Amino acid sequence: MRQILFSGAIGLFLTLVGTPLLIKLLARRGYGQYIRDDGPRDHHSKRGTPTMGGIAFILATLIAYGVTKVITGEPPSYSGVLVLFLMAGMGLVGFLDDYIKIVRRRSLGLRAGAKMLGQFIVGVTFAILSLNFEDARELTPASTHLSFTQDFGWSIGPVLFVLWALFMILAMSNGVNLTDGLDGLATGAAVMVFGAYVFIGVWQYGQTCSEMATASATCYEVRDPLDGAVVAAALMGALFGFLWWNTSPAKIFMGDTGSLALGGALAGLAIVSRTELLLAVLGGLFVLITMSVVIQVGSFKLTGRRVFKMAPLQHHFELKGWSEVLVVVRFWIIQGMCVIVGIGIFYGTWVADW
Repeated sequence: MRQILFSGAIGLFLTLVGTPLLIKLLARRGYGQYIRDDGPRDHHSKRGTPTMGGIAFILATLIAYGVTKVITGEPPSYSGVLVLFLMAGMGLVGFLDDYIKIVRRRSLGLRAGAKMLGQFIVGVTFAILSLNFEDARELTPASTHLSFTQDFGWSIGPVLFVLWALFMILAMSNGVNLTDGLDGLATGAAVMVFGAYVFIGVWQYGQTCSEMATASATCYEVRDPLDGAVVAAALMGALFGFLWWNTSPAKIFMGDTGSLALGGALAGLAIVSRTELLLAVLGGLFVLITMSVVIQVGSFKLTGRRVFKMAPLQHHFELKGWSEVLVVVRFWIIQGMCVIVGIGIFYGTWVADW
């Protein structure tokens, strides 16, 4: 358990201290956010705010994980390393997107095809690798079964699993990306979900099938549950420190660098912890905001009418007259309730099967 404390504390310290240094570096180079003209008028004052802040918590998470392993003498696990690979790989795609936006000084970065290709390569590589590296119990980081709080049903096979994993990675990455429209909104929401995965990892570690004394007890067949918690704690701590500088009025934005990385990390943790479908509950705010865009686009194409004043959903409420801070706090409350419900389902399923 020391690993969780060390990784969280190191991640927090690094972003609290390192983010202002990154802000100065980005400001000196003129790497500021480009603001769309069709958005809320209040957002125009944010033009020029340093972006690509995801660099801070990506590096902090990687360093926190590595230093934790050195301090404790515990070896890294394949599950933990693969989730970090997915986070960093998606972050690299987002970085290229952000960099092109800044250099060309427009709100569109990578072309849609190029961006999708980058996400596809990273996602498929993660999915394929996660079906390898068996341990002594013949468990791999991922499973070809679908999962909610545990694996269920029959195996869907490696090909369908890769497609399913890719869908999860793309959906969650773009969900976090859509949520990242207001100061601190996506950061604070992600902190809560990573906190939930710290709990899930610790609980699964304590209830691992190989450690249970009685055969009738409910247990979890997860390859590296504790290391999943270590990665989640590093991310939670790093995001807490980043939120200090990202909350309203934001001194820095995470950009696509951060939002794609966070979405990838969330999908990766869900896959290696066998809680794939539960992620839709734990990350309910990201799902809600994504669905608002789907509804808006679908309605406009089918009927020519818009359901919301503007999508994603947070901007709809801004245009209705809510202040940015009010929207963020209320959406954080929604996300907090989603996490509570998700953890309740996870624990309740264990109690019911005991």
